[in-house]
Amino acid sequence: MKTKLNKIDIVFINPGDRRQIFQGLGKNVVGIEPPYWIAVMAAFLRNKGFRVAIVDSNADNLTPEETTKKVQKYNPLLAAIIVYGAQPSASTQNMSISGKICSALKTGTNIKIAIGGLHPTALPKRTLIEEAVDFVIEGEGPFTLTKLLEKLKEGNQDYSEVPGLWYRENNKIKNNPRAPLVKNLDEMLPIAAWDLLPMKKYRAHNWHSMDDIDHRSPYAAVYTSLGCPYSCAFCCINTPFGRPGIRYRSPELVVSEIEFLVKKYHIKNIKIIDELFVLDEKHYMTIVDLLIKRLINKGYPLNFWAYARVDSVNFNNLPKMKKAGIHWLSLGIESGSEIVRDGVNKQIRRKDIIKVVRKIQEAGIYVMGNYIFGLPDDNMETMQETLNLALELNTEWANFYCTMAYPGSKLYETALKNKWDLPKEWHAYSQHSYETLPLPSKYLSAEEILRFRDKAFNKYFENPRYLKMIEKKFGKKTRKHIEEMTKTKLKRKLLGD
Repeated sequence: MKTKLNKIDIVFINPGDRRQIFQGLGKNVVGIEPPYWIAVMAAFLRNKGFRVAIVDSNADNLTPEETTKKVQKYNPLLAAIIVYGAQPSASTQNMSISGKICSALKTGTNIKIAIGGLHPTALPKRTLIEEAVDFVIEGEGPFTLTKLLEKLKEGNQDYSEVPGLWYRENNKIKNNPRAPLVKNLDEMLPIAAWDLLPMKKYRAHNWHSMDDIDHRSPYAAVYTSLGCPYSCAFCCINTPFGRPGIRYRSPELVVSEIEFLVKKYHIKNIKIIDELFVLDEKHYMTIVDLLIKRLINKGYPLNFWAYARVDSVNFNNLPKMKKAGIHWLSLGIESGSEIVRDGVNKQIRRKDIIKVVRKIQEAGIYVMGNYIFGLPDDNMETMQETLNLALELNTEWANFYCTMAYPGSKLYETALKNKWDLPKEWHAYSQHSYETLPLPSKYLSAEEILRFRDKAFNKYFENPRYLKMIEKKFGKKTRKHIEEMTKTKLKRKLLGD
């Protein structure tokens, strides 16, 4: 006879539905990322004396009903679904499956349910109204959950002092001001509770491991900072923080966590989740120096990827970054048209983009270029400029996106104001879903933009020049992997599939 687990205080749930979000690409192309935000909140609460568990429905590929059964075994005071994701779009696109999990929990248990993350923070009142939850967490979350758990343990239903909480009282919706932002990130982001995660289930994205395509696991992701000082119109990354800005963890703590992952779980492939890692030179180069001293010089192989801006890269630092294991830098190039880039607060010149990409590659670091089709000023000619620039740069990887009005972004507010058509289902905010619905531009329909994007993807990755470069740098096996990837065609409702 099995002994029922002792009652704990909170179970975090990481939602996900890879098939719905990525279609056929979800099987073996996209990564399966650890829910780092959940893992650090779990560690934060555990350090406060609370008993914590995590159910990673995405990694374990659980249905809402299977998730509910797992949560029931813990018999917690609170189940908290955290809809965050490792990129802005990953929050809204996961709301469909999150809603189903909430409904299954509400139907099958008497457990109190909270939902938080980027999307719930962007639309807290709507989330409370539409989803089967008792609470919505607005903002970062750790201090909100601390106060909420204290109330639940006391049996106290007066939630008026819980910062950042949305709830119902006498059938009326109530909300409290957000918790203040924490200046000392080492307190809020301690070493994550990796022991609560199914570490064997995570894998790097296919491109991240191009030089060793058969070994994409084990895999980890870490923050070294929170937030971004910029305000790109299409981005919603600052929604949980309330304003543009950036705060840092201490380099010593960051490297201690990476060292723990390397030695405990034999991690090699690591994503630096920061929206902009290559910005504050003192911060990121101290991390680089510590990685070399504590891991690289002791023979531990590392394979990082991180975000940079074209105008934040210091060429003199690139050789040392490469030595530290930073093998990939992701650049937000967005558009080949200066007019289009200027329209979304991305004032970077074409010649500078080309120069920076070449300098990074000369240092032996691979480049992932990110491009967006359908920005407000885009027409067919400017989108072709973007594709032409991508083909000219011929970076080791490229992401092609359509413009989406993600909740929390300036574009979302503009779309509401102008009454533009928005997706009717949350998972339709996924770039790769069947139901995806991008924004129109001033000159093009959503259908025209999506059709161009999908053709651009295949033109890039089926380009003989690109494939020749991949084979030369990574070998025939990786080239074959890319060729197999492009055989998976995404079906699109908007295009009549």
